[in-house]
Amino acid sequence: MRKTRECSNLKTLGTDIKAARLALRMTRRTLADQLGIDPRYLANIENSGSLPSLPIFYELVRICKLPADRYFFEQEEGQPSEQRRRVSQKLTLCSEEFLPVVEGALDGALKVQEGRAEQED
Repeated sequence: MRKTRECSNLKTLGTDIKAARLALRMTRRTLADQLGIDPRYLANIENSGSLPSLPIFYELVRICKLPADRYFFEQEEGQPSEQRRRVSQKLTLCSEEFLPVVEGALDGALKVQEGRAEQED
């Protein structure tokens, strides 16, 4: 029998789903109803690391706007870090009205980074 590898990327699935659900201002019951599952099953996915069936997984990543490839493919060298991908995902979920706030925070962070680089030179 062929050995299977553990996909460590799936460890963040539950917390990613919960964060996306909250960012979308959905209750657990609302999302569970859309999926046709019991809210307790969704709570187990979000909090206990239970893995959903493939059809439920598909609907979760579609509704929560999560990049499915993150959970199946290991990060390759030169690919964005996990933190950069999480920030990118959160940016996707952010409504247009809050984008100026996010952009301002990023501009501030880049100025601090530039200042540090100049001090090192």
